[in-house]
Amino acid sequence: MTPARRSYTRASEAERREDLILATLDCIAESGIQGATVRQIATRAGVTAGLIRHYFTGKDQMLEAAYKAVMDGMTEIAIKASEEAGSARARLSRFIVANVTPPVTDPRTLSLWAAFISHIQTDQTFAAIHRENYLAFLGALEKLLTAFFDERGTALSSKDCRSFAISLNALIDGLWLEGTLTADLFAENELADSALASVEALLRLKPGELSAAR
Repeated sequence: MTPARRSYTRASEAERREDLILATLDCIAESGIQGATVRQIATRAGVTAGLIRHYFTGKDQMLEAAYKAVMDGMTEIAIKASEEAGSARARLSRFIVANVTPPVTDPRTLSLWAAFISHIQTDQTFAAIHRENYLAFLGALEKLLTAFFDERGTALSSKDCRSFAISLNALIDGLWLEGTLTADLFAENELADSALASVEALLRLKPGELSAAR
């Protein structure tokens, strides 16, 4: 059942825009990008097409905002999970695990990502959103890695930190994709344990150094 939208007579400008983005995502998840028309989105949000034009110039801008919401949402979930930990080791561990477990590994999110991904090569705005999210993700990883190596008393150069972050991003992306597409093939915690073991090997750590912080 689709959750009820906020009352548009009381919602703030930001809340109205957010609800329209959520309605856009709902329609894309159900009908794909081509099938998600402005009329369908307006109906889902319980508003008129005229009100949509008050917030967006057209469907293209709505799709761009929706793509940004999906990408930002996944990164924010992982960052929030890491911030709830105390030590730098635990923060890095939680960030990695969060990226390969629900709610980040969610079939609906994957279908939305797949619907948007083809636009990156043909649309400059989509490419810019992708680039911005990628750099934000790398930045979060670099910050976690720097704190982790500082905590264990081993210096990490900025060059090595960036190299590790790029490699970890690729590792996480692959495990996220497999964990979302074929979640039923993995036992409970199997993917998370595999992710941590792989990260330990990549960072040249002792086996169990990160997994012990879970």
